[in-house]
Amino acid sequence: MILDDIFDTGNTMAGLYEAVQDFQPASIRSAVLLWKSDRTTVDLEPDYFCFRIPDEFVVGYGLDFNDEFRHLPCIGIPDEEDLSQAVTEP
Repeated sequence: MILDDIFDTGNTMAGLYEAVQDFQPASIRSAVLLWKSDRTTVDLEPDYFCFRIPDEFVVGYGLDFNDEFRHLPCIGIPDEEDLSQAVTEP
């Protein structure tokens, strides 16, 4: 089982599949928390996912921007003001 936080283009998961296949497992399954299905560019889909989300930048619940927002107890889409403050704060 390969676990990941987000399946965006799918390139990371495709690379992991290839690396794991070198060990000749009986099967490979993948599970992700979030899937941006509109951005998928590989011929691969996660076997299991919790939420299909739009093509938006998301933060919270471990997902961050410049080491900010990962502590949020929810996943959300930051607005431009939030992102600009995260860049300018020391």
